[in-house]
Amino acid sequence: MTTTTSQITARPTRLAGYLFALAAGAVWGTTGPLSTFLYREGEEITGIGYWRLVIGFSGLLVYGLFRRDLFRIEPKAWLLVGVGGGALTALFEVAYQFGIAGTGVASAAALLYIAPVLVAVLAKPILGEKLTTRRIVLAVVVMAGAALTVQGGSHGAGAAPIPLPSLVAGVAGGLLAMVAYAGMTLVARFSVPRYGAIQVLFLEMAGAIFVLGIVLPLAGHPLVRPHGVSAWTYVALLALGPVLAANFLFFAALKRIDAAPTAVAATVEPVVGTLLALFLLGQHLTTIGVLGLTMVVVGVAGGYVEEAIETPG
Repeated sequence: MTTTTSQITARPTRLAGYLFALAAGAVWGTTGPLSTFLYREGEEITGIGYWRLVIGFSGLLVYGLFRRDLFRIEPKAWLLVGVGGGALTALFEVAYQFGIAGTGVASAAALLYIAPVLVAVLAKPILGEKLTTRRIVLAVVVMAGAALTVQGGSHGAGAAPIPLPSLVAGVAGGLLAMVAYAGMTLVARFSVPRYGAIQVLFLEMAGAIFVLGIVLPLAGHPLVRPHGVSAWTYVALLALGPVLAANFLFFAALKRIDAAPTAVAATVEPVVGTLLALFLLGQHLTTIGVLGLTMVVVGVAGGYVEEAIETPG
């Protein structure tokens, strides 16, 4: 059996793809701990997402100076991605912060990862994708795992100089973030092949900043800037890490390996978030919580593996 030059070249390329995907998931996993540090600094929960989007969007504008095609946007894209995707992103940014603050890092991440289940269900009527028995079983595993993680996890962000959401409000926020994330995924599945991943990210962020800039003040939450150097540092890390770096790492992975294995590798996110919360924040998971988080990761990864089998290449 001989090995061709193309096969030899493909091996490091695929390895790099998996490493990029793992790095993306790890960077996304810093969202919960960094946000929790901001609560302990006394920053308002509702404004964190807005300011990290502003910094991230500014970074994309700088990127656009070197890649002018970023600004060549079709009018239909503004309506679908800018308005629709932007509204979903705005909801996600606020709701996920409530989830992290009210339920803890691990529980919020577990609730968020119910999103692939919802996508699998909604993809049938919206995108025409089939819903198999295996997907239904995996959906049940993920939802049960999320429930166990919430039951066995640390609740809340610990001591903070501002009022934090209750467990009920945190669960509600986590579930709303999950619904928003599922909607963002469906929008991305439709729009990324048409407009490109970076342009979709640009439009969603622009729309979300516009929506939050109007809705938050009307809801009685003025857009107060972060207080002090440390608060700005955490917000900047949230923007440069989970918003920009993680997405570019994910795009780099998609150029080298298929979407399904990329997504499987990125499910390291809740694991990294939980470990960081354990070592840096003193949050913990009971045995039930660890079992639940494991069920979530295995269930979501199993769904992506099935997708890879059904759509090879």
